[in-house]
Amino acid sequence: MKFKVSALSVLFFTGAFAQNIQNNPGSNHGNRFEQLGTILPTPNVYRTASGAPGQAYWQNRADYDITAYLDEDKRNLKGSETITYHNNSPDDLDYIWLQLDENQQSTVKKADYPFSSTLPKSLNDQQLKVSELPVKDNGYGVNLEKVTDASGNPLKYTVNKTMMRIDLPKVLKKGEKFIFKIDWNYNIPNRIKMGGRGGYENFAEDGNDLYTITQWFPRMCVYSDFQGWQNHQFTGRGEFALVFGNYKVSMNVPADHVIGGTGECKNYEQVLTSEQLARYKKAQTSNEPVEIVTLEEAKKAEKNHSKQRKTWVFEAKDVRDFAWTASRKFVWDAMGVTIPENNNKVMAMSFYPKEAYGLYRKYSTKAVAHTIKTYSEFTIPYPYPVAQSVEASNGMEYPMICFNFGRTEKDGTYSEGVKNGMIGVIIHEVGHNFFPMIINSDERQWSWMDEGLNTFTEYLTEEKWDNKFPSKRGPAWTIVDYMKLPKDQLEPIMSNSENIIQFGPNAYAKPATGLNILRETIMGRELFDKAFKTYSKRWAFKHPEPADFFRTMEDASGEDLDWFWRGWFYGTDPVDIAIDKVTVANPDFEVANFSNDTKYKVEKPLQNEFEDISKIRNREDKTISFEVEKDKDLQDFYYRYDRGQEKVDTNKEYTLKSEPNVALDKKEQEKLKNINAYQIDFVNKGGLVMPIILEFTFEDGSKLRDKSSAQIWRHNEKKVSKTFYFDKKLKSVQLDPMRETADIDTSNNFWSNDGGSSETSRFQVFKEKQKAAVRGGANGKVNPMQAAGKKN
Repeated sequence: MKFKVSALSVLFFTGAFAQNIQNNPGSNHGNRFEQLGTILPTPNVYRTASGAPGQAYWQNRADYDITAYLDEDKRNLKGSETITYHNNSPDDLDYIWLQLDENQQSTVKKADYPFSSTLPKSLNDQQLKVSELPVKDNGYGVNLEKVTDASGNPLKYTVNKTMMRIDLPKVLKKGEKFIFKIDWNYNIPNRIKMGGRGGYENFAEDGNDLYTITQWFPRMCVYSDFQGWQNHQFTGRGEFALVFGNYKVSMNVPADHVIGGTGECKNYEQVLTSEQLARYKKAQTSNEPVEIVTLEEAKKAEKNHSKQRKTWVFEAKDVRDFAWTASRKFVWDAMGVTIPENNNKVMAMSFYPKEAYGLYRKYSTKAVAHTIKTYSEFTIPYPYPVAQSVEASNGMEYPMICFNFGRTEKDGTYSEGVKNGMIGVIIHEVGHNFFPMIINSDERQWSWMDEGLNTFTEYLTEEKWDNKFPSKRGPAWTIVDYMKLPKDQLEPIMSNSENIIQFGPNAYAKPATGLNILRETIMGRELFDKAFKTYSKRWAFKHPEPADFFRTMEDASGEDLDWFWRGWFYGTDPVDIAIDKVTVANPDFEVANFSNDTKYKVEKPLQNEFEDISKIRNREDKTISFEVEKDKDLQDFYYRYDRGQEKVDTNKEYTLKSEPNVALDKKEQEKLKNINAYQIDFVNKGGLVMPIILEFTFEDGSKLRDKSSAQIWRHNEKKVSKTFYFDKKLKSVQLDPMRETADIDTSNNFWSNDGGSSETSRFQVFKEKQKAAVRGGANGKVNPMQAAGKKN
């Protein structure tokens, strides 16, 4: 969802609080590269250590048969639904939970997660109202008319704000299903005035409404292996945790309304004119959008306001939700799309009022087609038969249908910002078909698994739409302003949706940026893309959790990324790596023939300095015999030396002779004379480790690039140095030249030989002597046996 709203570091993995534990908090190492360990939940038969679903993985299911009646005059929606709930869990269930999201619009039934408020400097007359205490019922929210089992027997239920518990007449065991019915109605809110995702928008100029019917029916909560019932209240922000199922939905609306909804319409022959039906069939094989309901027909319908009614019937398989839209204002166009990866034939469609015609007719359906094809390349092939974009002056997503913005000025013109914003929101909301409509994460708890993963893939899709597309989220440099904020205004990505202050940057931009950094800078495109596709394939039509994503990305790529998850997802530290100093060293070929003779004293007996209790007791235990006592051949010089039977003067100094260094000849000096050494010292000011990426510019104008992986910081997370040898003089060094790491302060990323902090020194170059390397051999010192003149 493209919402400007916002969440804290409360981590619910298995119902317990997890912390970003540091094994060595008082040191400069051993923290940032430590494995996540117990921060992640323990793998089990349901979710494996590899990040894949386990052999005993299960999920429950709910199938819906719904009839709805839209009363346009009263702006009321009346519904009746039959739910078939399948218990595939190993648990016995004696009650079930449903969501009543529409209660959030009620003044007395809502979840009541208030915000702090202060005196405003100005407000309009509509906002200036006397505080009513106690708060009066505004008439919105779900009105439950009847809750029964399949035979019509009443069921006991309890409504807790936006959640509804139904007590089952008998325990629902594994493999069993429960069928029940709910009749309900609610007053449809004015979405423009009251906010929220669903409702109506009124067009005063022609007296018509545009309806977006969302979160509109009592829906089953998720019961899972990792949490039990996900029955956290709906506050308007944290989105949805839902189960998959099959839907049959019948919508009775005014006869001149056009309907778009989740799934396929099964009775176009009854609800469309013969001309419109012919256009629909033509659109199925067209490479260009075909108007099924034309602009002229939409304008004509705006004026008539039919009192007749029609029923539209839709069906959808393996979806987690159902949404629909209705208005007589709609222009409707469509075109056929084939997904190459699975040869799936999809109808890409758009619905929009005349106010958006100048933009939507040209771009919307083609953006829908581009999105499902591009996401299919990076995740899984799009499996559904329909993908739809509806212009409704907002941004929100549901299976196979989404609501977006993008209207022209009254004269038909539009700004570039509106055009790009419209394309971006269409890509984003259509992309939500993949995250979380198919790869079905728990949005109520982890917004980033929905919005972050989708925003990242949106960025990849925008880039393939237009190489100059002004993407606002994804590139590393775009997150810098957020990362600069004081710590008390930040929270980790791994935070509950309700507790985030800066929701857009935290749930959308920072995770999207992190994934892009992984793809472009840390893992590389090939490794990342394969791992990302593996995650998408593993968890399509299932319920993944954060650990499943983290583990799969590592398992499928062979990259240890715990340091990245720990820093980017569990922490709030920014990237600020600085060039602290550059030391320039020139070669010195004047090697004196000095001797490296060294004086040593021989080693004292290598006995433990303290007789521990085990040694004492072993000596006292007469049942123990020691091998060196039993076999006299094992008693050498050092056996006697350790026991004082061999005497060596350990205070005497012995001189160990070595050959002098040898200078290079003139030819060798000439070959190496232009080599200069550069030691670059880096400091980690921000705290978050990242690869060190350098661009060297030389005095002759040439350039070189170098990248050290983030693991260069593993032994010292605060300071590291790197030395380079070049056969030409260095003019400047630029750290992170392409702004790949979201470094918040680029002023300390540059050094030049005419102004940067530097020191100069010389290093001695001499001729290398070949030496044999012998493991465990002589240590270059006089040993006691040599000093004593003994060989045994």
